[in-house]
Amino acid sequence: MVEQSTFKWRHFQAEIILLCVQWSLRYALSYRDLEEIMQERGLSVDHSTIYRWVQHYAPELDRRCRASAKTAVDSWRVDETYIKVKKQWVSLYRAVDSQGNTLECFFSPTRDTQAAKQFFLKTLAASHTTEPRVSNVDKNAAYPQAFAELKAEGFIPASCELRQVKYLNNIIEQDHRFIKRQTRSGMVFSLETARRTLQGYEIMTRMRKGQLRGVNKGDVRGQVALVAKLFAGAA
Repeated sequence: MVEQSTFKWRHFQAEIILLCVQWSLRYALSYRDLEEIMQERGLSVDHSTIYRWVQHYAPELDRRCRASAKTAVDSWRVDETYIKVKKQWVSLYRAVDSQGNTLECFFSPTRDTQAAKQFFLKTLAASHTTEPRVSNVDKNAAYPQAFAELKAEGFIPASCELRQVKYLNNIIEQDHRFIKRQTRSGMVFSLETARRTLQGYEIMTRMRKGQLRGVNKGDVRGQVALVAKLFAGAA
């Protein structure tokens, strides 16, 4: 049974809310698309209500999923892409390991050494990552400087190698496509609401890849069951 206290004062059942949130975060559907899908099923749910559900439950889903994350390998592929928020391009730092598993993401209005350091620190602090043996980046000059500073500060081991070999980053550049496809559905928010939504996009991408314990890649029914399990508990 889904934990009802988490959904207290909501006008819809928890199962309906979770279904809308999962569909919004997994598929390239707009909130109006989801409103129509619910209408087909006899439910009148306004698109703005679904938007508020995503804002509230996407970070919570991310938090609950992290405890189930499988440990990634120590070869990193780091890159940044761009997301448009209110007609402004904002940097989205992302990293995967050499097997294509998502490591972490970091949303930043700047693309500089400080942003790169914050991203590396966030990735190092994640429970499912290990200290990198090697990290491959693009030609952005901020990466070597950020890497050197983090080594000097003891956050990155001295033995870790930084490489700037473009073809090695093909895997992360291809991985960006899934997130970019999602954001085209309606990233017209403020920076904060965009961060919340991106948290949900990324955790659903990890789930789709089979990066969470108890569910395999391609097991859609298992992924739905896992989300229900994560929100299950006493009221």
